[in-house]
Amino acid sequence: MELQLLDLESRPSRPEESAQQLAQKFQTVPSASPASPAQREAALTKLAFGKTYTDHMAVGSWTRANGWSGFEVRAYEPFNMDPSTSVLHYAQEVFEGIKAYRHADGAIYTFRPSYNAARLHNSSLRLALPTLPEGIFEASLAALVQADAQWVPSEPGSSLYLRPFTIATEPFIGVHPTDQAQYRVIASPVGAYFSGSAKIWVTDEYHRAGPGGTGEAKTGGNYASSLLPQLDAAERGFDQVCFLDSSYTYLEELGGMNVFVVYADGSVATPALTGTILQGGTRSSLIRILRDHGREVREENIALAQLVDDIQSGKVVEMFACGTAAVVTPIGRLAGRGFDCQLEAGETTSFCYDTLTGIQQGRLADPYGWLWRLA
Repeated sequence: MELQLLDLESRPSRPEESAQQLAQKFQTVPSASPASPAQREAALTKLAFGKTYTDHMAVGSWTRANGWSGFEVRAYEPFNMDPSTSVLHYAQEVFEGIKAYRHADGAIYTFRPSYNAARLHNSSLRLALPTLPEGIFEASLAALVQADAQWVPSEPGSSLYLRPFTIATEPFIGVHPTDQAQYRVIASPVGAYFSGSAKIWVTDEYHRAGPGGTGEAKTGGNYASSLLPQLDAAERGFDQVCFLDSSYTYLEELGGMNVFVVYADGSVATPALTGTILQGGTRSSLIRILRDHGREVREENIALAQLVDDIQSGKVVEMFACGTAAVVTPIGRLAGRGFDCQLEAGETTSFCYDTLTGIQQGRLADPYGWLWRLA
């Protein structure tokens, strides 16, 4: 069976309708016990990543017989699950990550929401889950942020991280696609994911994904498979692990980020999308920004052995990782069995970070129409 996947690059970056119009697709039931102003202020003062959550969540339900229904924003609360719920046994789930930014004038925007909507669609197809209408995805972001607008921080580099996800909820122990599913969006005020340069260990023992697998889908199993090699990297004194392709020859991606290589001649390269690498929205945006500023960007297979030689010879001068959570993070050390290379954060990494966050946070003009006002 051939999946009818959406082409993420050809999709509009944002919906044509306003957030106010789309949010009406969700009924809002205010929480009966929201955080007090003092509790909220404390959370916004000590920003961590994914530790504190807002008062509400967006929800929706699906059954094979009746489709999607029950779209509303209601109090953030735990799931009530039967022990046989299929997601607990067969990991049939997908998720997204997207942020809301408070601009200097107090308005709240998000970045390329239609890209994330389309990627959730593709991930759902690969995991045999129901696809959520793109307008509903975007409406869920708008409705939740409008309900919890006071939770969007204003400190430089901060944002409200939004986590949409769909899980299989049929109470059934048997290997088949679920007949029931739940959609949720939860939100967490966050600060920086990394501080300073990242130290990366290149594993030659583990793979994140393989040909024909789920590497291109944003599903929890891909991240679960990265945790043991991540522990191995941490025990060696590294922040993240980098995975290679099935032949242990070419760079693919980090545990949760895409990677870029910057050459002394000004050109930039990033691993080609082969079906085993997540198609990142930040990756896509940076390729567009760099090309529009006259930089050559190649999407190609990057051999680890050649990369190490090029770093040691000075042909490669920078590397950085990127993703929604981490934004743009310089790689200061790249090591693996038999090599250990040092790099410096340079002009290209800084340019990418400053330009991307400048657009997202409203400090720079948005020539691409990537921003969508939520509130």
